[in-house]
Amino acid sequence: MPGPTVEMEAVEPQSLKKLSFKSLKRALDLFSPLHSHLAPPDPESKRIRISHKVNIEYRGINAAANQPPRQANAVAQTPVASNALALPGLEDSSDRQKGGAQNALVVGPSIQSKAPNDGGLPSKSITAFSASGSSERNLSTAAIMERIPSKWPRPLWHAPWKTYRVISGHLGWVRSVAFDPSNTWFCTGSADRTIKIWDVASGRLKLTLTGHIEQIRGLAVSSKHTYMFSAGDDKQVKCWDLEQNKVIRSYHGHLSGVYCLALHPTIDVLLTGGRDSVCRVWDIRSKQQIHALSGHDNTVCSVFTRPTDPQVVTGSHDTTIKFWDLRFGKTMSTLTHHKKSVRAMAQHPTENCFASASADNIKKFNLPRGEFLHNMLSQQKTIINAMAVNEEGVMATGGDNGSMWFWDWKSGHNFQQSQTIVQPGSLDSEAGIYALSYDLTGSRLVTCEADKTIKMWKQDETATPETHPLNFKPPKDIRRF
Repeated sequence: MPGPTVEMEAVEPQSLKKLSFKSLKRALDLFSPLHSHLAPPDPESKRIRISHKVNIEYRGINAAANQPPRQANAVAQTPVASNALALPGLEDSSDRQKGGAQNALVVGPSIQSKAPNDGGLPSKSITAFSASGSSERNLSTAAIMERIPSKWPRPLWHAPWKTYRVISGHLGWVRSVAFDPSNTWFCTGSADRTIKIWDVASGRLKLTLTGHIEQIRGLAVSSKHTYMFSAGDDKQVKCWDLEQNKVIRSYHGHLSGVYCLALHPTIDVLLTGGRDSVCRVWDIRSKQQIHALSGHDNTVCSVFTRPTDPQVVTGSHDTTIKFWDLRFGKTMSTLTHHKKSVRAMAQHPTENCFASASADNIKKFNLPRGEFLHNMLSQQKTIINAMAVNEEGVMATGGDNGSMWFWDWKSGHNFQQSQTIVQPGSLDSEAGIYALSYDLTGSRLVTCEADKTIKMWKQDETATPETHPLNFKPPKDIRRF
């Protein structure tokens, strides 16, 4: 007789995906009962871990604490060994009797103490322990290591600068500016082919000079004569007599536009650089060309002079800066640190160093040898057309996009970033700064811009270090190039 048949329960058909999720859930339930929570710590493993750390950290102190107190005092009276560090113990005599070794600290590497032993002083006790013989790095040295401060100089606090006057009058881009040695007026040259003379105090127009047939790129006022010099894209360099307000000399020789101009501070010599890649040296009185300083591969767009060698420094679109020997008309040295055109340079009025500006960076160099000092700590990320520095160590740089940045000279810290505002009726793309200059006191700054205006800046008298704090972090890695 056949046995009773057992009815099998029907198995529900399940997909592979559902089965794998079930298996995953089972594993999670088994190994992590609470989702997104870590498993409870194992007290035994925690105890072993902590005891191992304590053993590594305080092995030397434990070994010294096990020594009898007589032995420790004997070591204190003997001269300190070369691989031991002497630390003053506590002044309390009761603590010393209990064992000054509890407050002692052991140093791993050998450090020779240069200070004389203070054994003669009754109020202080010196406890010395030799380094442990373990070859492992002793981590307790971190407690007594002096934190090395940053060697980078901390910037001085400077008040922020603000625009206080906008002068309109030119009919074209304003390309150049120069101050009178008496500091009562300044002159500007423009793409409208005129030179205008303005009063510093009031900003009023005093005089307009015409004579160039192209835009005026460079201006300089002599401190020894009543002469003003101008250079332009028309290849002409002119000498103006400011008593007669007319041109009395012209210097012919440039083969293309003249972009920069400088007067020698001690001898009657004029320097001009232009698109013909040559810096020419002129005798002011005789109009003769003394030297043609040739060596650049592209436009000479910035020049300044010094009373001592190197008396002439030029910057060019070929990315180099050259120092020239004025006696022989030869190159003394060439600086190749920049990667883009050196359109602007500024010599510090009191220190023997200068800064050069390029689209890649602003760099500081020593004089007379031209050693590279450091980069400025920020990048303006635009073509820098002009720069100037005053005696207080405030350097201003003007960019092609209208950005006006102020820097601390000593540290290279950028403490203010301003954006020039175009005058009504101008395009936003006309926010460009082409030239800038401080007055003789260094308290006023004049910028010449692409919106045909001249803007005058001064420091904010109401600002204090509390209202405008110095947000400075020393650089971690110094870019050398």
